[in-house]
Amino acid sequence: MSEQETQRLDKWLWCARFFKTRGLANRLLGAGRLRLSGKVVLKAHQLVRSGDVLTFPQGPNIRIVKVLFLAERRGPALEAQLLYEDLSPVMTPGRKSEISEPNLRPARRDPGAGRPTKRDRRLIDHFRSEDD
Repeated sequence: MSEQETQRLDKWLWCARFFKTRGLANRLLGAGRLRLSGKVVLKAHQLVRSGDVLTFPQGPNIRIVKVLFLAERRGPALEAQLLYEDLSPVMTPGRKSEISEPNLRPARRDPGAGRPTKRDRRLIDHFRSEDD
């Protein structure tokens, strides 16, 4: 943990292991998809302090985290989890989320439906060549 008072937001997100690279964190910030204590952030150089609350999408979920400490380095995952407190609502398997998510399972299709196989294409070509 650090004795600093502020840290760049993109670096903190990277050190807390929310993003694999600082570039990915910069893209999220540049798109205006993160809120820092209720205000939309557009720049990666925005400074974050302990006690700030961050709200941002991560995959299909909306993450709400409270900054507890600032990072000195990007350490292991267990160390990174000590940097923040997760305030995101806990989703139980049977409970629907407040934000409706589309059904993520692939659509069911019957065997033989969809794209033709190599064998099917050969039969089609053979059928077409007999007509000529």
